[in-house]
Amino acid sequence: MTKKFLQTLFTQHAARSTQLLLTTIALLAFAPSVSQAQDSGIEIGAQAPTASLETLDGKPADLARYVGKTPVVMEFWATWCSNCKELEPAMLALHKQYGAKVRFVGVAVSVNQSAERARLYVQKHAIPGDHYFDRRGNASGAYDVPATSYVVVIDRAGKVVYTGLGGRQPGLEAAVRKAAQ
Repeated sequence: MTKKFLQTLFTQHAARSTQLLLTTIALLAFAPSVSQAQDSGIEIGAQAPTASLETLDGKPADLARYVGKTPVVMEFWATWCSNCKELEPAMLALHKQYGAKVRFVGVAVSVNQSAERARLYVQKHAIPGDHYFDRRGNASGAYDVPATSYVVVIDRAGKVVYTGLGGRQPGLEAAVRKAAQ
């Protein structure tokens, strides 16, 4: 093979690779956000599971006290989660508007935090609702939680009507409003 042929072949390959890379970047830039697409987590329409966990002061608790009894907005969160902090004002506003009709449940995951650390965060930031610590990952496993800042809305019948992930969840308010009816 000649040197000129190899240079031409290399140039064509580089051009195709660059085009493929640019196409991939463009597709990712315009793809729907994670909070709008359900790629993981519990299926919408599924019966919400119950799970054993504990209160932030270490007493046994179970999500069975909510499922199928009242509408629920459940957030899986952590004190170190930046998406959770970004989501916090929206959750506070939703609680203010719908807290009389919907139970708000915070499930602190046990990754890199303790129940005490979660309890102090809830107190310091005056986070309303019922709060639990998922020490053994029972609730996280039952809901197939992909990451912190994962929100699940459950209707009065115990069906999952919404799941979202991330600091911005545009469909969350509509789901809570519908569940509150």
